[in-house]
Amino acid sequence: MRLQGKVALVAGATRGAGRGIAVELGAAGATVYVTGRTTRTSQSDYQRPETIQETAELVTAQGGRGIAVRVDHLVSEEVLQLVARIRAEQGRLDILVNDLWGGEKLFEWNKSVWEHDLENGLRLLRLGIDTHLITAHHALPLMIEQPGGLHVEVTDGTAEYNADHYRLSPFYDLAKVAVNRMAWAHAKDLEKHGATSVSLTPGWLRSEMMLEAFGVREENWRDATAKVPHFVISETPRFVGRAVVALASDSEHSRWNGQSLSSGGLAQVYGFTDLDGSRPDAWRYVPEIQDAGKPADATGYR
Repeated sequence: MRLQGKVALVAGATRGAGRGIAVELGAAGATVYVTGRTTRTSQSDYQRPETIQETAELVTAQGGRGIAVRVDHLVSEEVLQLVARIRAEQGRLDILVNDLWGGEKLFEWNKSVWEHDLENGLRLLRLGIDTHLITAHHALPLMIEQPGGLHVEVTDGTAEYNADHYRLSPFYDLAKVAVNRMAWAHAKDLEKHGATSVSLTPGWLRSEMMLEAFGVREENWRDATAKVPHFVISETPRFVGRAVVALASDSEHSRWNGQSLSSGGLAQVYGFTDLDGSRPDAWRYVPEIQDAGKPADATGYR
């Protein structure tokens, strides 16, 4: 229970990485506010079955305290009210995780800007960038009231990888690169207040949507490698959650301020593992094996 007494906000915790992060923060003893747009009585445009209440219950079951709050992070007033509630109920905020996204059904792979649906692309940017800025604007003032706060911007791809790899859509590419830069920019402001900001990327995530798309469950995920061989390097959402816990538990996490980090890279530093005991290092595997056109083989990478 390394984070007992700490208060966290995981913005965008309905499913995927957000849920994995919230659950692991709970397992470390934190009080975790989990937000999203899908509840047991209302759904987002994803039309998915996962809810923020389920996430909060998983947090509590792990030993923490999960608190579900429906919030549309594009609506400034809703985020303002959320932070006011955290202040009233807890009086502090130690960890802010921005895992806001919602663009899976909007981007079109391998289409140039003139081929891509413009309205969908612009909506994707709002969901992937504006939500992060709105949430940081309202939540960080509470976080910096006490020194040692940790702000995590969740994205896809390290800054190093994204700098010279096109992410298959101009809109998706811009959204994910922007979040890395955003974390770096926040770091410049937060260091004056004794707080830390980083960007963090999971590897190939075995999210609910990914497993469903490949026609497998977590129990038999390796069956998908018959059709998608490089899926062998994939990881559970809990792995990136353990990365966040490792950072939050490190009394010297300010050494990472402004850096672009990955779940696999941090596992090599802190020694945590995925649920199966492995340490998948996707952002080393992808350029060295997948992008190099080599046969799928995770030996030495997990």
